[in-house]
Amino acid sequence: MNPTLALLITTAIKAGVLIFIVVTSFAYLMLFERKLLAWFQLRVGPIWCGPWGLLQPAADAVKLVLKEDLTPATADPFIYKIAPALAVLTALMAYAIIPFGTFPDGTPISIANPNVGILFLLAMSAVGVYGIALGGWSSQSKWPLLGAVRSTAQLISYELAMGLSIVGVLILAGTTDLHGIVSAQSAHHVWYVIPQIVAFVIYGITATAETNRAPFDLPEAETELVAGFHTEYSSLRFGTFFVAEYVNMITVSAIGTLLFLGGGDGPFVSVVPWLSILWFLVKVAFLLFIFIWLRATLPRLRYDRLMAFGWKVLLPVAALNLLVTAAFVALRGHGT
Repeated sequence: MNPTLALLITTAIKAGVLIFIVVTSFAYLMLFERKLLAWFQLRVGPIWCGPWGLLQPAADAVKLVLKEDLTPATADPFIYKIAPALAVLTALMAYAIIPFGTFPDGTPISIANPNVGILFLLAMSAVGVYGIALGGWSSQSKWPLLGAVRSTAQLISYELAMGLSIVGVLILAGTTDLHGIVSAQSAHHVWYVIPQIVAFVIYGITATAETNRAPFDLPEAETELVAGFHTEYSSLRFGTFFVAEYVNMITVSAIGTLLFLGGGDGPFVSVVPWLSILWFLVKVAFLLFIFIWLRATLPRLRYDRLMAFGWKVLLPVAALNLLVTAAFVALRGHGT
């Protein structure tokens, strides 16, 4: 067989398996969130569909598929229908380069490993807002449009602070290669969450805002926008937006794990390299728990305060942290 064709087939199989795993993880992440929120609020949560409610995601999927798919008469039909798919597509593309662990020979477990991996992830997270923006605009209704504008404004405001918080990690690691960043933390036996704790907090806040999660879920604030950018959507397209939201949650948690928590680094990994996958998943699950904990604890912010916090607090603090990190690295290099 032609080596190029074999490589394409292998990559396609890897991508198909990975998409299946991610979509399945989304379904049970949603169930996990509902169970946790019920525990926080002294409720029982989903319990009727299957043992312990484990079939609830399947029941929800069937319910959405069987619902009538309505399209507003004034909507742009093509953009209206493609917007949810665009949101999911950009969310899934990020997984092409995420290293989930390390093979015994030291190579990363990922579909691809480009030298500018972190830049690709930032690009995908930025492009992801197009699905929400186009969905809100194409509905030709004022409430979805306001939700789409809010989402775009949040992305612009918080993407700057997120980028600056990540640059500090890149300066310490000396590379934009995701596997190289993880390897640098393992080599120095210190995760970057320790020297970059300020950047880690900023990243967590900005990631929450970019994924439109509570308390930053202003694009879908039902108190003033009915339901936000997805007001005019129904059936499977309505559910597709939530697939994108939860997949993005997993994505930003995976990025945070790689940049600040050492990726798959952990006890006994040097002895059993396959344990790197387990440690990576445990860290991602911990960050996802933080997402859910915040939703159960904090009230939604007022929109003007959300924007002011991003521009007047997070951005200056992220810039200051970057300057301090750069000065530290420069002085350390000068000293050696």
